[in-house]
Amino acid sequence: MDMYFTQVCLWMTLLSVVLTWAISHVSNRRKKTTMLKDRAAGQERRGGGPDVIIVGAGVGGSALAYALAKDGRRVHVIERDMSEPVRMMGEFMQPGGRLMLAKLGLQDCLEEIDAQKSTCLSLYKDGKKAVVPFPVEDNNFPYEPTGRTFHNGRFVQRLRQKASSLPNVRLEEGTVKSLIEEKGVIKGVTYKNSSGEETTAFAPLTVVCDGCFSNLRRSLNHNDAEVMSYQVGYISKNCQLEEPEYLHLVMAKPSFTMLYQLSSTEVRCGLELFPGQIPSIANGDMTSFLRNTMAPQVPPKLRKIFLKGIEEGAQIKVMPTKRMAATLSDKKGAIVLGDAFNMRHPSIASGMMVLLSDILILRGLLQPLGYLGDTNKVSEVIKSFYVIRKPMSATVNTLGTAFSQALIASTDNAKEAMRQGCYDYLASGGSGASGLMALLGGMNPRPLSLIYHLFVVTLSATAQLLSPFPSPLGIWHSLRLFGLSMKMLVPHLKAEGVSQMLFPAYAAAYRKTYMTATTI
Repeated sequence: MDMYFTQVCLWMTLLSVVLTWAISHVSNRRKKTTMLKDRAAGQERRGGGPDVIIVGAGVGGSALAYALAKDGRRVHVIERDMSEPVRMMGEFMQPGGRLMLAKLGLQDCLEEIDAQKSTCLSLYKDGKKAVVPFPVEDNNFPYEPTGRTFHNGRFVQRLRQKASSLPNVRLEEGTVKSLIEEKGVIKGVTYKNSSGEETTAFAPLTVVCDGCFSNLRRSLNHNDAEVMSYQVGYISKNCQLEEPEYLHLVMAKPSFTMLYQLSSTEVRCGLELFPGQIPSIANGDMTSFLRNTMAPQVPPKLRKIFLKGIEEGAQIKVMPTKRMAATLSDKKGAIVLGDAFNMRHPSIASGMMVLLSDILILRGLLQPLGYLGDTNKVSEVIKSFYVIRKPMSATVNTLGTAFSQALIASTDNAKEAMRQGCYDYLASGGSGASGLMALLGGMNPRPLSLIYHLFVVTLSATAQLLSPFPSPLGIWHSLRLFGLSMKMLVPHLKAEGVSQMLFPAYAAAYRKTYMTATTI
């Protein structure tokens, strides 16, 4: 019996060894076959058309083209208008955005465009002034903690030049009409070239990066942009602010007014208005409104420059400010980036920073893939990208909502208490103000930290409402104030994900991977 049992054990052991070897051998053969197919397909693609089609050659499209081309991808960029853009958005790069730009190897694109250094936020309210710098010491930020202001069009042209300098980037002027779809997979685009001829282009991956007015977004995502307000702006020329390195933000009525040094001889003047309150530019009502209603609210030392552009007949522009949560497309072979993908209030000037962060993440996730035609693998990459981006995007999106709401003047006691609380918190200096400026500058993208600052501001404002002693009306306004804070936060918890916003591990992993030291 013992001998029989021993033989059975030996045979079972031998059988298990053979089965283990067979399974391992088949698995390795499959992996090798898949790798060979990917390699062969990649070689075939490299011998033919592009690996990636990018729709739009703005900041995002040009930066992405350069990054992917540096990794050996063949990139075809189709841009509607290759002339220098003339915009009043995208004129400020936060310190965090400059770090991302450097990590992509594009930091020199801020040179030779007369970009101006920004070191502080100068905040004005009811005749008082608070200067809040980007934190310099103990900021745990591996780059120079300053921002840059510049003409957006000059910056875009520099990015385009940098991308087109690579031999595997084809930058073409044309208007994309539609995406080519086959069984739920995007195969390429139909577009009109500069000669007016309708043609097609095909690639394993199509990136839609055509801005806030994207015509292709609805073909991939089901999210709609919400118009919150309008930005009114113009340029005062041949002048310089007394403090050119400060961003001057006036907490005026109905909302904020901002002045900053756009170039060495130009100052951008801008303000926010709301739907139904936009004076006509054509009949001169806007000029009168700026001169008679807004200028008196601007501090005297800034007022002369604010009025200069108006008196000299500067072109006044009006742009809608939009908000749109990011959503993933259920179609394969394509991804949406930039303002076509995710928008937030421009008061915090962080759109380009989020976009460059997204490009850095996407590029890193695509690098291990030899061939982008495996739609399942690319889809997994896109899903990972959507989660990894959350620390930066969730922080900025939530901050954009909270900060923009705090800037709106109101006769409502609870809203005005929040507005005053925000000013007092920044004006108080110390670790609170430094922490909030680090969030604003993209130097510390941690949603949990933002939630902490929001509640401290709320508690501070509540104390003001209940001072010198609680009253029924004060308690009522305090409860409403708490409700306002929840309205700022809860929609973002729902849109961005509770775990991504509340679990510190996500932010720690993001910082470790994407915010390490970079040479200036």
